[in-house]
Amino acid sequence: MNDSPLPSKMERLPRRAVLQWFAAAAASTSGGVSFPSLASGQSQALAASGYGTDPDLVKVYQPGDAWPLTFTDDQLVFVTALADTILPADDFGPAASQLRVPDYVDEWISAPYPSQQKDREVVLPGLGQFEEFVRKTRQSSFSELDSETRIAVCRTLTSAPDGKNPDKALANFLHRFTLIAAGAYFSTPEGWKAIGYAGNQATAIFAGPPSEVLQQVGVEQTVN
Repeated sequence: MNDSPLPSKMERLPRRAVLQWFAAAAASTSGGVSFPSLASGQSQALAASGYGTDPDLVKVYQPGDAWPLTFTDDQLVFVTALADTILPADDFGPAASQLRVPDYVDEWISAPYPSQQKDREVVLPGLGQFEEFVRKTRQSSFSELDSETRIAVCRTLTSAPDGKNPDKALANFLHRFTLIAAGAYFSTPEGWKAIGYAGNQATAIFAGPPSEVLQQVGVEQTVN
């Protein structure tokens, strides 16, 4: 039984929101995710490589104005099922699809920046190879499996009994996909809440560092 909702024909994510999300996800990961600054109107690095300037963050873009999306409807169904398997709804937060993580992954691999294009070379072939693997081993599409079977399939690709991955390319795809999806999920307010990240919040009184920390550095705490 399919536990993930089928992707709805939602309005495309606003271009400004996509670029801001890219920046937040890059800042929250340490896996070498980098791309030219999205804050400037023009990037010399982009111009030198031949695909123009960064999108203008002030302009209102229509779907396809900046770059066309990649996923077919079938691929989006698969990506939704996989994202929700990795980041399901639980006591900590909503499922990945509820935060539009599949749409983010589509935007990510469709973007013309070097890091995104490198991930595209892993994700796109991986989608087909993963689905083929599932059909051979489970005689079903991944999206049609129940949640427990989906988890079992993913574990098969990441922790074989002999300690070796049965398929290095598929394991690499799953690892890369997980990083992209997690980077998107934990760059949202709901994702912050799931890991207990409060961010910068104003308080009525600034209590200062804990007394035990001040004692360790030899500073005496004073009370006004």
